[in-house]
Amino acid sequence: MLNFYSKPVADRFCDGIARRDFLKVGGMALGGLSLPQLLKAETAAGIKTSHKAVINVFLPGGPPHQDMFDMKMDAPAEIRGELRPTKTNVPGIEICDLFTGLSKRMQHCSIIRSVVGAEGPHYTEQCITGRGERNPPAGGWPSFGAWISKLQGAADPAVPPHLTLMYKTDHNPWGEPGKGGFLGMAHAPFRLVGGRGEVSKLDNMILKDITLERLNDRKQLLSSLDQFRRDTDRTGAMSGLDAFTEQALGILTSSRLAEAMDISKESPETIARYGKGNPEFHADGAPRMNENFLIARRLVEAGARVVSLNFSRWDWHGGNFDRCREDLPRLDQSLCALIDDLVDRGLDKDVSVVVWGEFGRTPKINKDAGRDHWPQVSCALLACGGMRHGQVIGATNRLGEYATERPTTFQEILATLYHQMGVDLNSVREFDLRGRPQYPVDAGIQPIKELI
Repeated sequence: MLNFYSKPVADRFCDGIARRDFLKVGGMALGGLSLPQLLKAETAAGIKTSHKAVINVFLPGGPPHQDMFDMKMDAPAEIRGELRPTKTNVPGIEICDLFTGLSKRMQHCSIIRSVVGAEGPHYTEQCITGRGERNPPAGGWPSFGAWISKLQGAADPAVPPHLTLMYKTDHNPWGEPGKGGFLGMAHAPFRLVGGRGEVSKLDNMILKDITLERLNDRKQLLSSLDQFRRDTDRTGAMSGLDAFTEQALGILTSSRLAEAMDISKESPETIARYGKGNPEFHADGAPRMNENFLIARRLVEAGARVVSLNFSRWDWHGGNFDRCREDLPRLDQSLCALIDDLVDRGLDKDVSVVVWGEFGRTPKINKDAGRDHWPQVSCALLACGGMRHGQVIGATNRLGEYATERPTTFQEILATLYHQMGVDLNSVREFDLRGRPQYPVDAGIQPIKELI
């Protein structure tokens, strides 16, 4: 709960309660209802609270496609590896047997086994913008969330439309959630977590010993000092800062975002379904935080349109199969709990989930029982979002080296998510900082027809 302390005021209501006392918000607001209780009550009353949203799960490092969703049991042992497939509840689809939960929920999922177009470097860029780092426009490429923020705005004024739970990683590109690009800083992701040893962002969303009067005085002073800069600014930076200021004030004067980050509001049973994460940073990658999948669901319920997160470290040049046995069950548990929650809450038609990495791994296992970088092909998992699921899209050859059927680009996957968000890609055009027209995806890119 956020309490804003005010100086004594003379004006009171007839019941003796000061007007400013109504600025106490959070757990005690509205008869003591918490956010989940409010949402449940609204649903029971027939009030539609759901909106289109995307949860983007990035697996930094390049997850092994042939040990997860595209197993090659007919290949030689040095390619096939140690793991085994299992049948799913959709006839004809098999995945790694470490995905014990996903195998029972394949009707809510689709697997793309033929993702192509990776450039090779370790970065989030292609899973965030659909494009690589080469030849960016003036101002840089906006992320998927930045486009949605620009085109659709906030669903709730107290919750930024574009949020990220991506931890800052020691290998910087694995923790980069994208930017506003030429659309401006106002549409960049609002970070909710930091890096190794950083103060919790939740603490930064709570006013401490600052009254609303003092907060407003500071806002007025800032506005007067910056006015001359706004009058002469030609880059749009100041308007972006203005938007950030308004956004920050909206967050600070509402408990909605802080409540959404607080999973203690959930039942112990729900929290247990997601599993206990490990907050320790794994080498130069991200922590294995199962809880962030639950927070992502709470954030989209609270009003976020795009939430991104990074999970663990998947650059397994050695000990690939031991790491699979460690991380795949944890990922499986988190994803299954998220899918179940979306279905149970009636959000599965509106909230899409995508799980992917920057590239795949080499077919041949190296001398350290690892797999090396393989940008030629990778895989992705899509879930919920009102798409036509229970299918596999694309295929690779017998050794998992390259796509033989339905090669699918990162941009096609994002085009599908734009479509599910209600964005008409044929009618969207913005201009970069040199005045050149730009689009969310390249000309001719279409959503994946099998899914829509």
